[in-house]
Amino acid sequence: MMMSVFHCFLIFIIYSFIGWAMEVILTFVKTGRFVNRGFLIGPCCPIYGFGSLLITGLLKPYIHDYAALFILATAICMILEYITSYIMEKLFKARWWDYSDLKYNINGRICLETAVPFGFGALLVVYVIHPVVLNLLGVMNGTTTFIISVLILVLFLADIVISFNIISKFKNAGIKIRKDSTEEITKKIKEYLIEQSRLTKRLINAFPNVQASISNIMFRQQELKKELEKKEDELKLATEEKKFNLRKEFQEKQLKLKKNLEIEQKKLKKMSNKKNK
Repeated sequence: MMMSVFHCFLIFIIYSFIGWAMEVILTFVKTGRFVNRGFLIGPCCPIYGFGSLLITGLLKPYIHDYAALFILATAICMILEYITSYIMEKLFKARWWDYSDLKYNINGRICLETAVPFGFGALLVVYVIHPVVLNLLGVMNGTTTFIISVLILVLFLADIVISFNIISKFKNAGIKIRKDSTEEITKKIKEYLIEQSRLTKRLINAFPNVQASISNIMFRQQELKKELEKKEDELKLATEEKKFNLRKEFQEKQLKLKKNLEIEQKKLKKMSNKKNK
């Protein structure tokens, strides 16, 4: 039982590495430069590891049915990608990939155009790569499997802790920056993170299209709305106070004018009395 756990872990790591290598190669073909893809610092994309474990484990009954295997594997990849995107956005208030510009997408998290290649990739894994991986692991004895698994596990957990801390800066950056549009918040978050460290720069390079989440935008808008309402109340209060002061000043001047008129009337009355005499 313990050996099967270690074998599963090593299978997970192997496919995570293969997924990372594929992402790096595709990015190099598009951009002409090396970019360390993925959330982790090391050469590992866990989503590929989880996906491969699910496909090779759950779809064994369909190994002789190419069509069913393709369809089910595509569905598994889409579900896994959607869940990963949703969780990452909720945790770090940032959307790490967005397929909104592509056809047949669901909330921009998954789309048919990227899911179909994963289906073909699953066929390649099941019929070509996985048998080789199993043969490779079968050559290793129990002690070797245990030692390698423990060493990789320690490095993997350390990578998760460090990478989690780096990724959390996206959330912190989103909180510190006050804007009311996705594009502006995304731009400011990137500028903030690039100033922080080399590792955060790596993350920006790995996900150049990262966007601040809609929930983060709504939160900013609510804060901005509250600030505007507060300013309006202060302005209204200031206006009312100004009106009160003007009214008071007017009444004082009116009273002063009345007194002056009374004094003048008295003077006129005295002058009139003197003339009569």
